[in-house]
Amino acid sequence: MRIFLLFSAALCAQHYDVVLKNGSVIDPKNNVNAVRDVAIKDGKIAAVAASIDGAQAKKVIDVKGLYVAPGLVDLHVHVFYGDGASYSDGQLSVIPDSHTFRSGVTTVVDAGTSGWRNFDIFKKRIIDRNKTRVLVLLNIVGAGMGGSVEQNMNDMDPAPVANLIKKHSDVIVGVKTAHFAGPEWIAVDNAIKAGEIANVPIMVDFGTFRVERPHEELITKKLRPGDMYTHTYLAWVPMLDDKGKVRQYLFDGKKRGVKFDAGRGGGSFVFRHAAPAIKQGFMPDSISTDLHTSSMIGGMKDMPNVMSKFLNMGMTLQQVIAASTWQPAQQIKRTDLGHLSVGAVADIAVLKLENGNFGFVDVYGAKMNGKQRLTAELTLKDGRVYWDLNGLTRENWEKLGIYNSQGDGVWDGTTSGGVRTRR
Repeated sequence: MRIFLLFSAALCAQHYDVVLKNGSVIDPKNNVNAVRDVAIKDGKIAAVAASIDGAQAKKVIDVKGLYVAPGLVDLHVHVFYGDGASYSDGQLSVIPDSHTFRSGVTTVVDAGTSGWRNFDIFKKRIIDRNKTRVLVLLNIVGAGMGGSVEQNMNDMDPAPVANLIKKHSDVIVGVKTAHFAGPEWIAVDNAIKAGEIANVPIMVDFGTFRVERPHEELITKKLRPGDMYTHTYLAWVPMLDDKGKVRQYLFDGKKRGVKFDAGRGGGSFVFRHAAPAIKQGFMPDSISTDLHTSSMIGGMKDMPNVMSKFLNMGMTLQQVIAASTWQPAQQIKRTDLGHLSVGAVADIAVLKLENGNFGFVDVYGAKMNGKQRLTAELTLKDGRVYWDLNGLTRENWEKLGIYNSQGDGVWDGTTSGGVRTRR
């Protein structure tokens, strides 16, 4: 009886499910950049403090020497995977869970792969079935993204787009227009109309650059404060003047409140723009991958690799993490995400900053040498471990022969007749 009472008392003293100890916490929203412990309970951030007693937790994970950040928010991906040949319901998109957690990403924003005509398929097949939090920028084209359908001006009706956004406001966070090649402003104008009706921002991938609709006009006149321009460092963007200076209209756009997204992608990022721009203070508001089949096996690779590029071009680690967490969360008006405030969802990326000699490439194969590289060591979503690169959450097999086979990384210390217990 005495042993039972002692055991019960010990359980009562465990206020937290998990405590991450000794990590360097970078939480841009709360201006935290210091060694802190982070406690999790019931899938939420329960405490962030200089020291939290490990005896109060069911599981303590030592992350000394690592960086503890909010779960990464990738603002531009394509994850409407299906049996088609393109992006919308096609095999150029990827399955989110296969690529997110291993990269420290807990939330992705699908950037226009679906339109109002096929969003329901996307939701049932991908959004509702994956553990990754999948949010959506709905394409102004009803058929979504991929090939000639994106040029169909008769399928750019703002009304059904706005109506669907209102119906699924928990998932759809904005409007996207992409790849339009005509001289008209119709794709941008109708995306803005839909955004105004639904009270959401839009994201523009400008498509073909034409004299009839100048990029400068898009940035300084068309886009509203809070709207997003993606593929900021695309080779076709008129970014630098003949003296190599960032053109003033881009800074003017920032002053207007236009948000610039990196959107690295498979063909939308060159060092000859990005490196001098960042040196001159023109930095991305958000860092994103434009994840799809060709970008991930090319120079983009994954979110930490894209973040590492910007780190080696001169952004600080704090700026890089802010542009990958809190800033994109604000841009899509999801301020419940991207931070480690007490009570917030326990989405956490534990990152390792490696020092050495590394190489990074742009979309044309040009190489940049760098001395630092980020990798994802541990990823938690809703307080549960989904990625553990080096087994930080696990006991050595010689010490513990029975383990939690469900794969959530948290050993509950119990067995039943020598049988594994699921949680």
